[in-house]
Amino acid sequence: ISCVVFDDELEAEKTAVAIKELRRKLKFPETVEFKFSQSSKITRTKFLETVNRFNFKIRSLVIDKRLIRSHELRGNKNSFYGYTIKSLLQYSNNSILEAKVRVDGSGDRTFRKSFLLYLRRELNSKQKKIMKDCKLVDSKSNVLIQMVDMIAGSVRRSYDEEKTDRLEYKKIIRKHIQDEWNFK
Repeated sequence: ISCVVFDDELEAEKTAVAIKELRRKLKFPETVEFKFSQSSKITRTKFLETVNRFNFKIRSLVIDKRLIRSHELRGNKNSFYGYTIKSLLQYSNNSILEAKVRVDGSGDRTFRKSFLLYLRRELNSKQKKIMKDCKLVDSKSNVLIQMVDMIAGSVRRSYDEEKTDRLEYKKIIRKHIQDEWNFK
């Protein structure tokens, strides 16, 4: 799981515009969603080269799910999702504070409400407020969430020793990687 951190909202907006311009340049319809798993090597490379020009940080949490011992995390997808996002934001050496957080996600109203409540409870205290605002958004309509998918896919691919292109994508965005934590 990965997150992209922009220190400046204007930089995030410029990045989003560049992604939309890339979509047009590639002659993709506006409805096309950039997803690492569904993109060609050329599209992945062009996408990463496009966003690489902007100022952001990448934080990733790499988990081999086979090593998870907790029955709750192994058996409940929502618990696993919440726990990993919380961990990624919580252990940032104070590089993420009072953030506007956007999380790829949908689900029913009950899940959304309990998920957001869990993150607020776990991440914010009187002494430290990690999240100022948090929303679950649909990746189809948010190119910055698509950016995170492309980056998370690049990080994930770098661990797949069977893939010949496993190091190519992460190499493009390497300068942005602030933290890559192998969870054990």
